[in-house]
Amino acid sequence: MDGYKKNSHAVYDIKYHVIWVTKYRYKVLSGQIAYRTRELIRQGCETRGITILQGSVGKDHIHLLILCPPSLAPSKIMQYLKGRSSRLLQDQFPNLKMKYWDQHLWARDYFCATVGNVDEKTIRN
Repeated sequence: MDGYKKNSHAVYDIKYHVIWVTKYRYKVLSGQIAYRTRELIRQGCETRGITILQGSVGKDHIHLLILCPPSLAPSKIMQYLKGRSSRLLQDQFPNLKMKYWDQHLWARDYFCATVGNVDEKTIRN
């Protein structure tokens, strides 16, 4: 059972590929803003026990491949990461607050797909 995580009541390997974009697809994630966004997402994931396997910050979107505990729903993960990063980025960069006057840096939607391959041998084990 290599590659699986364990907690007190579960053995799991839950991976999600998530993508979300900036509101209106404005290309604002560059330079210091992109660097700070990356830091905030790392901190948020670490706080919630989420492992980032791969990730990238584009000019107008975020890609993440994450490993999550079974107690976290994808919608709650996205709500936390998007909400926290939006609030903190707009506080730190006043030009973002002016551009996004309604305080929503991220678009409401996101993409989420499960990743993994479970075969019959794994199920029997």
